[in-house]
Amino acid sequence: MNEQNNQQPSGFVVMRPRRSALYMPGANARALEKARTLDADCLLLDLEDAVAPDAKAEARDQICAALMQGGYGQRELVVRINALDTPWGRDDLTALQQLAPTARPQAILAPKISSCDEVYTLSQALPDGVDLWIMVETPAAIFNIQDLAACARDSKLRCFVMGTNDLAKDMQANLVTGRAPLMTALSMALMAARQYGLVALDGVFNDIADELGLRNECQQGADMGFDGKTLIHPSQLAACNDVFAPSTEEIAQARDVVAAFAAPENAGVGVLKVNGKMTELLHRDIAARTLAIADAIAARHEGG
Repeated sequence: MNEQNNQQPSGFVVMRPRRSALYMPGANARALEKARTLDADCLLLDLEDAVAPDAKAEARDQICAALMQGGYGQRELVVRINALDTPWGRDDLTALQQLAPTARPQAILAPKISSCDEVYTLSQALPDGVDLWIMVETPAAIFNIQDLAACARDSKLRCFVMGTNDLAKDMQANLVTGRAPLMTALSMALMAARQYGLVALDGVFNDIADELGLRNECQQGADMGFDGKTLIHPSQLAACNDVFAPSTEEIAQARDVVAAFAAPENAGVGVLKVNGKMTELLHRDIAARTLAIADAIAARHEGG
């Protein structure tokens, strides 16, 4: 059994919900406007895959204009730029650097990252207050995943976003139900993220019409430990938000666990029975995180 002392759980004071991260094409002005009303925890304003080459400059201008206009409430705003070795990546970065501090996104999402040098180059180029998120979408990134995660100690890196479509393409793997060909890569990235305190977001589900398939894949990602999932269509938001949020029953149990360990008569106790379940201090810490997530979701909805 766990023999820790009865200290209060820590590390969950401030949280931001990231159940759903919806890609929004930067070339679609109507989509950028509609995004202000969608129930997404995070909006990934996209300059890369969702934008044709001849629309890159227009998309960049539209995203910058949308950021300057604001009105996105508590939704986390992240801009996915083009890779720096493309004709558009440097211009994307320059345009975002030139935004007023109040208009800047919370983070930049960089594609095709596989080395620490790329992480440090991007980190040094980002304005104050803007974090770095990176796509994990190549075999090279998976083989370097622990080194990439370790960059968080001395860079602006804060999040891994799984690029499962590109990863499957490079692996020449089929995207089958259950994602067996990708499980090693998903698990390695998730463990590295957890080792160094990074957020980890699961990849997209491609079949927009298959709600049951989406829900099942969301559940798989949640069971693995991902913080949330990237999405390609607003119709996927409800199922994703539901699966990655603590249920009413989970919240009630978490409150009971935290309260039981906080009771004066249980000071110094390492194991308790709570609602018929044997509960250790590690379960108290899990419960504290559950409550922090629930509180963060409620705060995000209150703020719009």
